[in-house]
Amino acid sequence: MIAGIGIDVVDLDRFERSIRRTPALVERLFAESERGRSPRSLAARFAAKEALIKALGGHAVLRWQEMRVVQDADGNPGFEVTGGLAAHLDALGIDTLHLSMSHDAGIASAFVVLERSGGAGG
Repeated sequence: MIAGIGIDVVDLDRFERSIRRTPALVERLFAESERGRSPRSLAARFAAKEALIKALGGHAVLRWQEMRVVQDADGNPGFEVTGGLAAHLDALGIDTLHLSMSHDAGIASAFVVLERSGGAGG
C-alpha cells in the first residue's frame, strides 16, 4: 500500500549560486560520500531529500546527512536506510522506498514513493 508520495524540483543555476556563495551548505546538506559530486548531481540529491521529507508528511525529524542517496549495482538511485531514517521509517511501518531523479532543462527533480506492506506503523 502506498504510504506517501513526494516530489521536488530545484533550479540548477540558483542551487549552484547558493553553494558557491555558501560552501558550508554542501557539508550541512550532504553526507561525506555525496559531497564530491557535480553541482547538478548534488541538486538532484537535494531534490530527493526534499521529496522524501514531503512523502513523510513534512516531518523535519531527520538530519540531512541521514537521508543519504546511493546507487545500486545497476546505477539505480535509492536511499541508504540506516540510523535515524531507518528508525523513523520503522516507526511508520514503511518498508519500501522508491526514488527517481533527473536533471534537464535547468532543473533537477526527484520523485519518492513510500510503501507499507502490512498493518504496522502509522
